[in-house]
Amino acid sequence: MSADAPIAYYITWTLYGTHLQGAKTGWRKYGKGFQAPQPFLEAWHAKRLKYPIMLLDQSGRAIVNDIIARHCVIRSWHLWIANARSNHVHVVVSAPSHRGNIVRDQLKANGTKALRDSIPKFLNRPVWTEGGDWQCVDTESDLDEVIRYASEAQDLKWIERSS
Repeated sequence: MSADAPIAYYITWTLYGTHLQGAKTGWRKYGKGFQAPQPFLEAWHAKRLKYPIMLLDQSGRAIVNDIIARHCVIRSWHLWIANARSNHVHVVVSAPSHRGNIVRDQLKANGTKALRDSIPKFLNRPVWTEGGDWQCVDTESDLDEVIRYASEAQDLKWIERSS
């Protein structure tokens, strides 16, 4: 890549049906960024789901984290962190010569195969939502911030809510 290539990508994607357009927590629209909640839009999408929502348990999370790590080794990418949650996945990875959407799509595809091979309930149905988010990380301080967020922020939010 060029000299102005990002030092890493911060990638996030969700499990099928868990974060719909219009979500009450806000949502991201391709090319337009963060969008305010739109309850009617979220309800409209929820009615159109063809499969039930399934979350990752501890075993499923471990499978996804492991396959991401193995894929990064195979591709000679530097994995800073992979953190599969119950309803989404965060990854921070340096992948020279690849665009973020390509990295995301490869990680999702490998995660799908690994889950379907290990957990039969994921067969013959979508595992993830289409696409996902990826952002360029251009500075060391931004890298530190996204690694911390991907590793700790979800747990910190839970602790703050339960206090």
